[in-house]
This record gives sequence, structure tokens and C-alpha cells, in this order.
Amino acid sequence: MNQPPEYPQSPQHPPHPQHPQAPEYPQPSQTPPPQYPQSPQHSPTPQYPQSPQHPQSPPPPAYPTAHPPAQQPPPQPAYPAQPAYPAHPAYQPPATQQPAYAQAPPQLPPGVPAQTHPQAPLPVPGPAPAPAPAPLDDLDYQIAPGTRVHIKAQQRSADATAFGQLALHVPGFLMSLMVVLLVAALLEALTGLPAWVPALLWIASGALVFHRPSEDFFARHLLRLQRPLPHELAALTPVWREVTARAGVDGSRYELWIEDGDHLNAYAAAGHIVGVTRYALENLPKSQLAAVLAHELGHHTGGHSWSGLLGWWYSLPGRIAWQVIRAVTVFVIRFTSFFSYLAAGFVIIFVGMFTLVTITATYGLPLLLLVMPYLTAAVGRRAELRADEHAAVLGFAPMLAQMLHGVMVQEEREKHAVLLQTGKPFAEPGTLDRLLSTHPDHRTRLHHLQPYLQPAR
Repeated sequence: MNQPPEYPQSPQHPPHPQHPQAPEYPQPSQTPPPQYPQSPQHSPTPQYPQSPQHPQSPPPPAYPTAHPPAQQPPPQPAYPAQPAYPAHPAYQPPATQQPAYAQAPPQLPPGVPAQTHPQAPLPVPGPAPAPAPAPLDDLDYQIAPGTRVHIKAQQRSADATAFGQLALHVPGFLMSLMVVLLVAALLEALTGLPAWVPALLWIASGALVFHRPSEDFFARHLLRLQRPLPHELAALTPVWREVTARAGVDGSRYELWIEDGDHLNAYAAAGHIVGVTRYALENLPKSQLAAVLAHELGHHTGGHSWSGLLGWWYSLPGRIAWQVIRAVTVFVIRFTSFFSYLAAGFVIIFVGMFTLVTITATYGLPLLLLVMPYLTAAVGRRAELRADEHAAVLGFAPMLAQMLHGVMVQEEREKHAVLLQTGKPFAEPGTLDRLLSTHPDHRTRLHHLQPYLQPAR
């Protein structure tokens, strides 16, 4: 094999004269580090006591570090744990069947669909037990459901006010009887029907006051009342049961009605009608509504309702005849005055002579008709105070006083509103208007309730 030729080594060049050789520096491991003078020791920073943390103060915010961590998704809100529902007992039909309504689902946070909510309650199959009736608010006491209620043997009576109403309607009854006999005599002359038959039928018609179908007709067409809707009846029934139980009265003998009105009012009419306005049902607390119903029940138990309606019915023919005579007289006087004032004078003289003869023949009975409205209104005001007393004896005096005070405040606001709109003060009723009012003013009613508002000693 041929070996490669050996080449001569390159000569060692001498160091360049212009660049001296670099000095050799000591190795780091061989040269010790320089010793610097130590800095003076500072006094330690005094440790101040930490300020007490308020028990309700929020924790301090976490300040960001030099290198913030990666963006984390916001934590989901923690929903409350679903309560453990008790097992449903075996269904037993209650005494009064009531429909069971499903509970409304809880309100979900915005943005969370209902199907993804983990705690959405599932519908429970099977009938739910009937809920217990809610207790009345603000009442001093309430008769517990299932408690035996003692019903009085005599549930109605006729107090002095009822007899006073009947006595005041005697002149109207006699005038009506004269009108009926006059009409019956005309019918006898025309048809041959005996006059005593229409008169007897008219007298017997007073029994219709206590006839249930006749009461329904009276309530619908004269008082403009309506049957309560199911939810209105559900709101009225427990309050009426409470009132009648305290009074010892069978509440099922009466019928509850509703008036579609936007004012506070109530009715006790005929023999079994108890009505309230829809405004009173929806705006009054149950305790004050119970006081109003107890007031109306006082009219029934005191005989004010049937005696007032009976007197109104028997005096109706006389009032109709009086209105007809007055309208005809005014028309004749105005008609004759167009032709001659002398003829109008003769008509006035004739009417005056006829009136004088009538008063003389009836021993001044028609004169009582002039003062009858004032006497009837006075007896009506007394009946209202007796009904307030009935409600106060049952324990509803504070609620009735609170309701009357609220009505007074509302009336003062309405008077102030009239003053602001018209610039004139509200015209207060005069003396004659107050004498013709069948209801006493609210201050008088509150004054008569004061003995029942005093604490027992």
C-alpha cells in the first residue's frame, strides 16, 4: 500500500511586534472575592397591631401578580339545594273538596334555561291534600276550624228601631190603601170584579218580602246586585263564617251578593240578602270586611231590613199617586199660564180647595206625609247606630273604627282635590240635607263606638 507523503510542519511565526502578548489573568477559582465593608444594621421595623377586621367586611381583593394566570371561566352560581319533600300520605277525601293547584316553579336566574336547571322541581303525581283555610288577619280571635258552634234558638228579633219604622209607615200604608181601593172601585165598575179582591191581594203581597225567588228578583233588578264569582265567594265565605259563628247565627240562611261598584258600601235587604261592593271585597282587610258584614248582620237580627222593606212596599202606591198628582198639577199650571194667568190662578185655587177638603176629610193625615221623610231618616240613623253596636258586641269595634277613620281620611282628600281643581271649598251639606240623611256622620258613629274601644279594667 502506498502511504501518504509526510508534509513539513508549518513554521512557528514569531509574535507580531505591534501586538504584545495578552497578560495572563488569574483564574476565578484562585482569586478570592473582594471584601466590601458591611452596611450598618438598621433597626427592625416596628410591628404595628393589626386593625380588627369587621365581622361583616368583605375579604380584601386579590391583587394581580406579575404573571397573571390563564383566563379561567367565571364560576357558576351555587343554587340552593332542593329541599327534601315529605312523603305524601294516603289520600282521604276532605269534608269540603277543594281543587289542588300545582306549585309554581322557582324563578331561575336570567340566561339559565329551565330544562338545564338542576334543581327544577319535578311534578309530583297523585292528588295533593286540601290546604287548610288561611286565618283571618288582624282579628282578636278566630274560631278554630272544626270547633262546635252554638246556634241560638232565636236568631232574629225586632228591636225598637224596627217597630219605629213600621209605625212611621202606617200613614203611608193608609194612603196606599185608599189608592188601592179607588183603583179597585174603578175596576169593579169596568169589569165587575169585587173591590175587596184587589185590596186583599195587595195586602197579602207583603209576604213576598220573605220569598226567596222574589228576593232574587229584588236583588238583581232593584239593587243591581250580582252573584259572586267563585274566587269572590271563596274570599267571602270564611269571613262570613267567622261573623255568623260569633253571633250564633246560621250563616247558610243568608245569601251573599256582590255589587259591581268602585266605592265602599254594603247592603242588608229583605230577609236574607247581604251584599258588599267589589271595591270593599278587594281593598278592605279581612278584619275590616268582617266588621262591615257584622254591621249588616246586625240589621238582619234587629229586624231593620225586613221592616224597612215591608214599609217601603206598602207605602209604594201612595207615593206613586202623590208623584202623579204633583206632576199633573205642575203640568196644568204651566199649560194654562201660556194662555192666561187668570186661568192658572183658577187652577191653583181649585187645587188648594181640593187639598183642604182632603185634609179635613182625612183628619189631617196627608200633613204627616210632609214630615214623614225627616222622621224616617231619623229612625234610619238610629238603626245604623244599633247595627254598629251589634258589630262592637261581637268584638269588631276596633276594626269598624279603623274602617270609619279610613273613610274620613279619604273624604278629606277628595275635598282637598276639589279645592285644588276648582279653587272653591267643598260645599258641606246643609241642615235639611243632614236631617234627610239616613246615615249618621262618621264622627257620630266613632263617638258611639268609644265605650267599646276602652280597655277592660
